[in-house]
Amino acid sequence: MSMNDPIADLLTRIRNAMGAKHDVVDIPASNLKEKVCEVLKREGYIEEYRRVDDGLQGTLHVTLRYLPNGEPVLKGLRRVSKPGLRVHSGCADLKPVRSGLGITILTTSRGVMTSKQAREEHVGGEVLCEVW
Repeated sequence: MSMNDPIADLLTRIRNAMGAKHDVVDIPASNLKEKVCEVLKREGYIEEYRRVDDGLQGTLHVTLRYLPNGEPVLKGLRRVSKPGLRVHSGCADLKPVRSGLGITILTTSRGVMTSKQAREEHVGGEVLCEVW
């Protein structure tokens, strides 16, 4: 099956797994998805991820993170830039998500990073998604 928007697929699989209270979710791997998972882990939204080689495309095995009361750490995920409408932003134009309670993930010439890192490095790029 062909996939038009792999980032939307990643976010939807994580959103659905958290809604169903799963501990782990398996996602078809790609380098961009792996970098997004790396940012989510660094920011504390997921517990762990690892790439499992299956001889083909590979799979990302993502361990989700929950609060002690069983509530998911991730409250929401929103895809911003879509295949039909790419959204690019300069470092000065990046706005905080949910009054600073969330992050914006973007891909820049220096790799995938949060909006805070992009402002520090003075680079803009394509806004992939918002996470809170």
